[in-house]
Amino acid sequence: MKLVVAGAGKMGRHLALDLSDRGHEVTIIEQLPGAVARARQELPDAVAILLGDACEPYVLEEAKLAQAEVIIAATGDDEDNLVISLLAKQEFAVPRVLARVNHPTNEWMFTEQWGVDVAVSPAHILTAMVDEAVSVGDLVRLLKLQHGQVTLVELTLKEGSAVANRPMYELRLPLDSAIVAIVRDEHVVIPQPETVLAAGDELLAIATPDVEEELRQALE
Repeated sequence: MKLVVAGAGKMGRHLALDLSDRGHEVTIIEQLPGAVARARQELPDAVAILLGDACEPYVLEEAKLAQAEVIIAATGDDEDNLVISLLAKQEFAVPRVLARVNHPTNEWMFTEQWGVDVAVSPAHILTAMVDEAVSVGDLVRLLKLQHGQVTLVELTLKEGSAVANRPMYELRLPLDSAIVAIVRDEHVVIPQPETVLAAGDELLAIATPDVEEELRQALE
C-alpha cells in the first residue's frame, strides 16, 4: 500500500518507520530542513523523504499523492492538517484521510467537510486511558469513527457483573452495537457466540453514540 505522511516530527517519523517496517511504500513530507535531516538519519532508505510544504498542491503532486491509498496529516499545526486533508480529498481523491488533532478544542472541525475520514486526538486518547484506569464498570470512549457516527468504546467487567460467566449468545445488546474483542490475561480473544465472559475482561465494542448508555447497562 502506498501511504503519505505529512509532518516529520516525532509522531510522523514513528509512523513512517512503523508503516515501512510493515511493508508499505511510505513517503514523508516535511517543510523544516532540520526535521528532514533527522528523518534521513532515523528512517530507512525505503522511506522517501520530501522537503516541502504539504499545504502546497505542487508538493503533494511531487509526492505522487494521487497514487496513494492513505494520507496521514500528522503535523503539529491543526490548521495545516485541515488544509492537507481537504486538498488530499478534493484535489487528489485519496480514499482514506487520517488527521492528527493537536488541540482538543479544534476536534469539532475535523469532519468530512474538511476531507477527514478519521480524526485522532492524542489528548483525547490519553484522557480515555486515564478514565479506563480508574473507572472499572464504566464505558470509556476511545476513538471516533465514521466522522463521529460510530465510536470505539471499552468497558471492564466488574466483579458481580450479571453477564459474567455467561456466553455471548445470551447477551441482549442494543442495536447498532457489537463487542469486537476481549482482552483477557494479556491476550486478545475474538468473541464467538459461545465465548463465556468473565469478571475483569476488558471488552472492546463499537457503537453509535446514542446507544452507548444502553450498551453500558446491558453489560452491568
